[in-house]
Amino acid sequence: MLRNLLSAARWLPVERAEAHCDIPCGIYDPITAKIAAQTVQKMVLRIQALPQSGANETPQQRSDRENKLARYTQVKEEHATLCKRELDILWHDYFNPTHLQRFPDVHTTFWQAAKLASKCKQEVNMDAAKQLVGEVDKIAGMFWATKNVNDWKDTVADVRFGA
Repeated sequence: MLRNLLSAARWLPVERAEAHCDIPCGIYDPITAKIAAQTVQKMVLRIQALPQSGANETPQQRSDRENKLARYTQVKEEHATLCKRELDILWHDYFNPTHLQRFPDVHTTFWQAAKLASKCKQEVNMDAAKQLVGEVDKIAGMFWATKNVNDWKDTVADVRFGA
């Protein structure tokens, strides 16, 4: 059967179809990666702000602190993974060789962002979290430039992040 299909394929005219995503939907936006990266940063901030355990800590206070730490850590790791997944979609489904001509460092930038997201999963590291947000912003700038938005800025980033 397979042999017959392969033989028939040689004689039938076949048009090559190309799509930049699996559906293709054509809808891309790095904002999901940005929100995920900011969530990682916010969870690091909250983890670092947790009170230290002490001799005067009640069992309820210890339990509350430990529960918050567990929740903050889980959210931090989930959003670091989400950031990586969203960046991977942009990297593999959206950016193409034409974009590489304009942004020759696109692969390095995506690779660096993915590595930072992994580091953010492994550590409670504010510098890495801030760098991740910065790398996502670089990628977003490249992305929007491919759509002729050359001066893109995430003007609501500080409001979204909050205090």
